[in-house]
Amino acid sequence: MALRIGGLTPLTSIDFPGRLAAVVFCQGCPWRCGYCHNPELLDATTPGTLDWDEVLAFLQRRQGLLDGVVFSGGEPLLQSGLPEALDAVRALDYATALHTGGMYPERLATLLPRLDWVGLDIKGPWDRIDALTASRASGPRVQAALAHLLASGVAHECRTTWHPGLFGLNELFALGHDLTARGVRHWVVQACSDPAAPGSGSVLAQYSCEISEKMRGNFESFAIRAQ
Repeated sequence: MALRIGGLTPLTSIDFPGRLAAVVFCQGCPWRCGYCHNPELLDATTPGTLDWDEVLAFLQRRQGLLDGVVFSGGEPLLQSGLPEALDAVRALDYATALHTGGMYPERLATLLPRLDWVGLDIKGPWDRIDALTASRASGPRVQAALAHLLASGVAHECRTTWHPGLFGLNELFALGHDLTARGVRHWVVQACSDPAAPGSGSVLAQYSCEISEKMRGNFESFAIRAQ
């Protein structure tokens, strides 16, 4: 099976809500967000660090100890082997989760029946996403991915990375109201990890009270991850 794997986290309690999970990091992403926290996974031509058979053997040994597997990246939807990998994981009775930027909405739609949870990155206001990802027509793709996700009923979390150098606070508030209007019920605002923006986490912390006051009443769950 063709699945390029850039890394494996054997245990996490934070990447798949309510589950003890392993995270499979898929190699390759077509976007070039300046604050990417996994830049080593961007190049799709970089050879994988693990074979899928090794990962599957690990998951077989952890049956009964783990109850979920997260496919992250990079961008997992870039890879043609992802559907087969999800099927193999589900055959071992693991719950499945996906972290995605939403750049392949139709691929996401076909995989939603195989998924128990999705973390969807909303990079910013729709008219800013192309600039943030350095890729044209990104905004409409993410909107389509979000529509598929919400229509599916699959449990989800939307996440937005924010720093005032990326876009303004009022734009963040407007995005939050827009997400509410579209039916999003779970939103996280997280700190920018751009090395060119030192102290970005603390900057978000400075605004956390104001952001929470404005946004928390709009969602079933709202959180700020300032570190």
